[in-house]
Amino acid sequence: MTTVTPLHTDLAPKAIGPYAQAVRANGFLFTAGQIPLDPVTMDLVTGEVGAQTERVLANLSAVLAEAGCNWNSVVKTTVFLRTMDDFAAMNEVYARVLGEARPARSTVAVAGLPRNVSVEIELVAVLPPA
Repeated sequence: MTTVTPLHTDLAPKAIGPYAQAVRANGFLFTAGQIPLDPVTMDLVTGEVGAQTERVLANLSAVLAEAGCNWNSVVKTTVFLRTMDDFAAMNEVYARVLGEARPARSTVAVAGLPRNVSVEIELVAVLPPA
């Protein structure tokens, strides 16, 4: 039987709907998509996609840390962009933040994202041994 355990940290934005920031299941961490919300004020980081990507990755870093993980634990990310015109700017920030970590990644352009943001990212990571 699989145990699914929700995870929460105050260092990332609280869920704004009926979902968890992340869940632990079968040795993996599955995150909800993060958008560029400041976890303290719950205000959106606006402006260009690079600044939004910084906030999104900081939010995901906080969720990873709460689970005892880091970017080297990540096996897969999915990046949702409002337009592929933002790919290069997002990718520059993504590469800098992830450093040497090289998870598998999918990047797709979508018709719309929550609160009309430019970027949303979700991930799957391997949890450390219990």
